[in-house]
Amino acid sequence: MKAVILLGTLKKEGLSNTEVLSEFLKGFMVKQGIETEIVKLVEHSIWPGTYTNMGEGDEWPTILKQLLDSDIIIFASPIWWNNQSSEIQRVIERLDALHDEILEGKRSRLSGKVAGIIITGDSDGAQHIIANLSNFYNAIGLLLPPFATLSVIWEKQAKSKDTSREELMEKYKKDYTEKAEKMVKQLVKYRNV
Repeated sequence: MKAVILLGTLKKEGLSNTEVLSEFLKGFMVKQGIETEIVKLVEHSIWPGTYTNMGEGDEWPTILKQLLDSDIIIFASPIWWNNQSSEIQRVIERLDALHDEILEGKRSRLSGKVAGIIITGDSDGAQHIIANLSNFYNAIGLLLPPFATLSVIWEKQAKSKDTSREELMEKYKKDYTEKAEKMVKQLVKYRNV
């Protein structure tokens, strides 16, 4: 079984809360025998647009192939102004081409795949993002199982805080291990349905 986590952090360098939480969840996925890759979107040239291929130098077609080759797809985003990051929004816009195929009466190329959501932040917004992404998943044929979201809202994840990777992992392990394990079990269970 293969999984891809699309990491929507805006940070090319430095500590990213969302990246650390993605790595935390990846550890549980690997324990279940799931080959898991984290794709840090900000490191790729993903052009704006709503088509699969926007031209030479656009790396989206390669990332789309990873999604199509995966069984589990997870969007990981920090909260920015009560919304998902611009990197995750760009993915949504590029996946619109697959939605167009569905509108033409074709079967979704994502049918049979399950999805999850990872969110980090220091204030409200997680429920709004989960609602947006759930609606989008539904529109493109991805199944979001119950309990397949992992959101951590903690004041020490604020942009102005200097929280270390170790502090983040300690918090995630202490307070979110059970939730992460359940999320992975749900993804596997519903993928096999």
